Amino acid sequence: MNKKTASPSIVNELLNNLQIGIIPKWYPLCVDKIYGGYYSNLSSNFEIMPDQDKMIVSQARHIWATSKFAAFFDKEMFKDIANHGFEFLKNKMWDDKFGGFYQMRNRKGEVSDYHGFYVEKRTYGNAFAVYGLAALFDLTKDEEVLELAKNCFKWIENKAADNFQNGYFQFLTRDGNVFDKNSLHKTKASDLKEVGYKDQNSSIHLLEAYTELYNVWKSPELESRLKNILFLIRDVQTTKDGYLNLFFEPDWKPVSFRNAPEETRENNYGLDHVSFGHNYETAFLMLEASYTLGIENDIKTLTVAKRMLDHAIDNGWDKNTAGFFDEGYYFEENGKCKIIKDTKVWWAQAEGLNALLLFSKIFPKEKKYYKLFLKQWEHIKKYFIDSTNGDWYWGSLEKEPFYVNEPKSTIWKCTYHTGRTLMNCIKMLDDGTLSISNSKGFIKEKEHFHKFISHWKNIADRM
Repeated sequence: MNKKTASPSIVNELLNNLQIGIIPKWYPLCVDKIYGGYYSNLSSNFEIMPDQDKMIVSQARHIWATSKFAAFFDKEMFKDIANHGFEFLKNKMWDDKFGGFYQMRNRKGEVSDYHGFYVEKRTYGNAFAVYGLAALFDLTKDEEVLELAKNCFKWIENKAADNFQNGYFQFLTRDGNVFDKNSLHKTKASDLKEVGYKDQNSSIHLLEAYTELYNVWKSPELESRLKNILFLIRDVQTTKDGYLNLFFEPDWKPVSFRNAPEETRENNYGLDHVSFGHNYETAFLMLEASYTLGIENDIKTLTVAKRMLDHAIDNGWDKNTAGFFDEGYYFEENGKCKIIKDTKVWWAQAEGLNALLLFSKIFPKEKKYYKLFLKQWEHIKKYFIDSTNGDWYWGSLEKEPFYVNEPKSTIWKCTYHTGRTLMNCIKMLDDGTLSISNSKGFIKEKEHFHKFISHWKNIADRM
């Protein structure tokens, strides 16, 4: 099957999945009209569940997604839903006294002990706040939205940035003090094992957030910080083989348990493994950042990004049934990457779909990317898409069939990964015959994305 015969049917499937199978299942159902913001927990068949604590990450992701849906589909409803989320962020999740967004609040927007966060803050969560707010401002041009995004950016830079050894600290108290394992403050949060380390995950989502913000606010300081984190991820956090180290000591020494006793190593896989999904997601985010910054002829970033996707294909692709495995590990420094977790989580499959199609456009002579894209989409249709209740399962039913009855929405799962991937793939494959092909918003979005692809394809031709 070649591109010309495959694309029309596939692009319609992608649009139908987004427009019929996902969006109307979530919106307006997840809008909390009583206390503000969005419901966090929805059952397998999209019923509102009893417990509804709200995390800044998913609240902000809903704002980002609905802002993008509003532009993509030219629908006012999504702008209203995004603005609804902004009010909750501004009035309930932002700390008026000390600045920064709380990581977790209860349904009413008050202190929550859910996952042990209480009034603590995380750089990762604040990054997503910037991301969502920047997208909303791009849509509405509401200066109050931009001002809150700027204030959050300044809070991150003033409180979380390491001005001595570069990068950012992840763990902060309510008053913005960084804490580690030796601090008087002892966290009870579910991420306590990561305390004291720097990490790739908050870094790549700061990259993503600052890119979105720079689209609408050409601040010299923001430009400098965005360049800095792009180069830090590309040149320090990413290995020469093309995968990210997950955690680091403050001086950027990678956290590794390779030479530790087997039991210790297995107990710390969460801190030390190869996450294929994060690698090709980062490849895309680096290309976005470099393009937005206007860096000319950035062969180095494209080379590293391609290496990251190729590493995932070579080491994490399931050659039997398609899809990317969740985790690998190098038991020997110069040995082969071995799969230690052969499950397949929804977000990594979505990001893989986006990356494979994108690189097939940038490197059209390398046929493997499009061939794997086709296989990836078939795998997603077979094992992830819930054709009865809507949306995608958390994990592949091939590996974890129990997910058929698990919640569709949690504090970690909403419409961000699937929404972005499907919108990007539709823009890349649209042949002008879709129901949205002639809408003003879609045309604008598509033109912007095609300029992005053309920019990188021209650089690829010179490699």
